[in-house]
Amino acid sequence: MSTVTRFAPSPTGHLHLGHAHSALFGWRAAQARGGSFLLRIEDIDPNRCRAEFERDLKEDLAWLGLSWPEPVRRQSEHREDYKAALVRLEAMGATYPCFCSRKEIQEEIARAGAAPHGPEGPLYPGTCRRLAPEERAAKLAAGLPFAVRLSVAAATALTGRLTWRDLGEGEVVAEPELMGDVVLHRRDAPSSYHLSVAVDDALQGVTLVTRGRDLFHATHIHRLLQGLLGLPVPDWHHHGLLLNERGERLAKRDGAASLRSLRAAGKSPAEVRALAGFPD
Repeated sequence: MSTVTRFAPSPTGHLHLGHAHSALFGWRAAQARGGSFLLRIEDIDPNRCRAEFERDLKEDLAWLGLSWPEPVRRQSEHREDYKAALVRLEAMGATYPCFCSRKEIQEEIARAGAAPHGPEGPLYPGTCRRLAPEERAAKLAAGLPFAVRLSVAAATALTGRLTWRDLGEGEVVAEPELMGDVVLHRRDAPSSYHLSVAVDDALQGVTLVTRGRDLFHATHIHRLLQGLLGLPVPDWHHHGLLLNERGERLAKRDGAASLRSLRAAGKSPAEVRALAGFPD
C-alpha cells in the first residue's frame, strides 16, 4: 500500500516555523516511502477562517518547495460527510445532546471541587449525559441550542479494546476516557476537529498521520471514532515540537515569527527549512 500523508492547517493566521516543521515532516515521510503528500484546509470554523490566509499559506508552502495534488479538500465543502457520520453515531447510542454553556460547565466543575482532569484541563462533568429522557426531550422540544457530545462510556462498550501503531511509540492502547466526552458537533459549526479529521483521513486514504506531539492525546478519540464507524486505521507518527526561548511550543497567538516575515527579511527557502529543523 502506498503511503499517503497530509498537512492540514486551519487558515486562521499565517504559518510559522512550527507549521513548517510539521509540513516538512509529513512531506519527507511521504517522499522517503515513494508516497504522496496531501494538503487539506481545515476551515470548519466560519468565525475564524479567512480565504486570504488560505491563499497565503499555499504560497508559503510552495515557496518552501512543497507540492500537492489539486483540488485540496476544504472541510467547509464537505459538511454532509460529517453529518452522515454523526447520524450513524447517534443511531448507535454513542452520542448525546449537551445544552450546557461554557459558563455553566465551568460553574459545575468549580462546584465539583476535585474534578477529573485530562490533557487539556478539567473534563466535561457529564451534566447532560445524566439527564432523564423526559427532561432531554423537553429541552429538545423547546428548541434550546445544543452541541453533540461523544459518550465515551457507551462508545467503548460498543468497540471494546482498541490499539493503534505509532512509529515513535510502538503499539498504543487507546484510552479515550482521558479526553472525556468530547464535542463532535458544535453549536456554531457543523463538526468538531475530532469528527472531521477522522472522517477526512478515511475519505482521503491517509495511511500515515504525521502531526505534533501536542495532539497525541487526541488520537485516543480518533481511534475510537474509527472503531465505531468502521473506518480504516492509519499509522501515526507524532513528531516533536519547535519551542520558543521560554520552552513553549510556537503558536500564532503568541506572535511566533511567520514564514512571510522571514521571507520579507530575506531568508531563502533553504534557510527557513533549516530553521524548521530540516537542513538540506
